[in-house]
Amino acid sequence: MTHHFHCPQQNLTTILINVKTKAPLSTFKPHPVLVSTTMGFRFFIFLFISHLNTAFSGHCSTTTATKTFQKCTTLPTQQASIAWTFHPHNATLDLCFFGTFISPSGWVGWGINPTSAEMTGTRALVAFPDPNSGQLVLLPYILDPSVKLQKSPLLSRPLDIHLISSSATLYGGKMATIHNGATVQIYATVKLVPNKTKIHHVWNRGLYVQGYSPTIHPTTSNDLSSITTFDVLSGSAATQHNNVDMLKLVHGILNAISWGLLLPMGAVTARYLRHVQALGPTWFYVHSGIQLSAFFLGTVGFAIGIRMGAMSPGVTYGLHRKLGFAAFCLGALQTLALLFRPKTTHKFRKYWKSYHHFVGYSCVVLGVVNVFQGFEVMGEGSSYAKLGYCLCLSTLVGICIALEVNSWVIFCRKSKEEKMRREGLISGSDKGSGIHSGTHSGIHG
Repeated sequence: MTHHFHCPQQNLTTILINVKTKAPLSTFKPHPVLVSTTMGFRFFIFLFISHLNTAFSGHCSTTTATKTFQKCTTLPTQQASIAWTFHPHNATLDLCFFGTFISPSGWVGWGINPTSAEMTGTRALVAFPDPNSGQLVLLPYILDPSVKLQKSPLLSRPLDIHLISSSATLYGGKMATIHNGATVQIYATVKLVPNKTKIHHVWNRGLYVQGYSPTIHPTTSNDLSSITTFDVLSGSAATQHNNVDMLKLVHGILNAISWGLLLPMGAVTARYLRHVQALGPTWFYVHSGIQLSAFFLGTVGFAIGIRMGAMSPGVTYGLHRKLGFAAFCLGALQTLALLFRPKTTHKFRKYWKSYHHFVGYSCVVLGVVNVFQGFEVMGEGSSYAKLGYCLCLSTLVGICIALEVNSWVIFCRKSKEEKMRREGLISGSDKGSGIHSGTHSGIHG
């Protein structure tokens, strides 16, 4: 991606690197803006790695005030977890679900879907404060399709699964009160179908209850993905979720670096380095190398996203998915355009350049927008990782603004010199340290 700007070589070179071409290598001093970009990029990577280390540091407990269980796993959303003991001789499952309230008048629910990993069809136990007494109550509900469509209030009714016993307590004992952040423990003993130990678990929480009818839960990405499936006999859920979480983080890191940083950096390289005569065709190879590297990393991240979608049936992120497909298609078109790049003297060259600019900048914009959308999908909208990315991106934008202003100043100065030369105020031999037009360059973008 390029831009027609005729700027003096010396001034622009000084902005980019503070070094004379004849100076020895030991005297090279990078410009502060380049140092800032490098430091911001390293800071961004550090924050992501730190987040990677803490993502798996969440723990679960097999012990409560009244029971001890054999196994436990941390669930992927809402800081929830499950502890359980499975008795193979009679196919009985004892479990405790740990969840947190998000409102003093809210609700917390856990359930089992006998057929599929989705909310519809779940047999749930929901805990909330009794509207009359304020005490914690636990009632059974069946989430049929009408609940998802909000056609009617959710009413409590007996479950059609073999529920032997159930209860709920607040963490902290009898003196505990329901408040925002309060932890609730939902106990259940369920008789499972023999030889069927892979269970679909569904959990969620809401802001308030109307009478004894829990209202709809929030619809953020985390709330919509509060579903998991694991084998209560082997306890394979923790490994499966660690794999999903690892893929999610790798997907986010690769795409933030490729679509969100490298691709814009490649565009900036073409826009501002192509007019530096001292570089010759080097700017083109740098530009192509950065963009091809970005597309390669972005393709890997895109493939991981497709894989995660296949591993999470019923969980969809419509806007993030559509933006991802659009950015990938535009990136693929840009890469293929290199194979059909006409020579500088070809009559279709100007049309190819217009296409190259439009598709390239569109890809950059979609990539950056989708990176921010990805932070929201991952529930990292207020995280330090997002802050680090914003710092890197704002540094790059600041460099672009500085170079753009410098280019306009030089362009206006050169235009004034040309006007004075035409009027005869200065001789034709009095030339500034300008550079030739892009049409005289050996390689063009």
